[in-house]
Amino acid sequence: MAHGLTPTRPLIGVTTSEVRYAERVSQTPQADPPRREMALGMTYLRAIETAGGIPLVMPPLELEAIEPLLDRLSGLCLSGGPDIDPDTYHERPHPQLGPIEPDLDRFELELARAADARGLPVLAICRGMQALNVARGGSLHQHLPDRPGVTIDHRQREPGEQTVHDVAIAAGSRLARVMRTREAAVNSFHHQAVHRIGNGLRAVAWSPDGVIEAVEAPARDFAVGVQWHAESLVAEREHAALFAGLVDAAMRYETVPVGERAA
Repeated sequence: MAHGLTPTRPLIGVTTSEVRYAERVSQTPQADPPRREMALGMTYLRAIETAGGIPLVMPPLELEAIEPLLDRLSGLCLSGGPDIDPDTYHERPHPQLGPIEPDLDRFELELARAADARGLPVLAICRGMQALNVARGGSLHQHLPDRPGVTIDHRQREPGEQTVHDVAIAAGSRLARVMRTREAAVNSFHHQAVHRIGNGLRAVAWSPDGVIEAVEAPARDFAVGVQWHAESLVAEREHAALFAGLVDAAMRYETVPVGERAA
């Protein structure tokens, strides 16, 4: 790099998983007509921007668009959202399964697999962590209150900026190195969680009642999933560090020759 030039800020794709239906949207008199919409919290985008990346919001597209889209990205954030269709991991629906969006699942799971194949840095949050696990052949607990040993209400009523329980982080894990801690206070907005761990992933954080709260792919430079909504907690250094870690990994990815990027 020539003297005096600043590094290019990496382009980080962010998935949109939250669907809003026309009949549930309250429009102002000046707004567009009610329609089916995709929604994404601004907190994801602010967290990536503050960490030095440029966030690019990605709606679910046709599968043929995935490879050309990934050609332009240096990193990926899989965001939170609704339950994943249990058919994607070959299980029958639980009675407490929430609304599902099979077309959205199809896109995000294929996106995660394609990003994996390229060695693209990935930070997966809440549903995003579950999608990363399913994309690698894992499965989910469909309703945590039915899991033996669960003693914590993992679906908090408090705002996202408020933490409700701690997680223990594995010594020597990439997560511990990035967050620079072996314990963190987190928020909790899920009723599902990782059950069977996907190929090449390992559990690296747990809640006090034993629920898996984070996974990572040791063979990858940066492929990390956290069950909590870290984007709402970036006022705390350890959670902001997750987004800084993603951006740093994206900058490293840009320096690797294309033919050498696959995991």
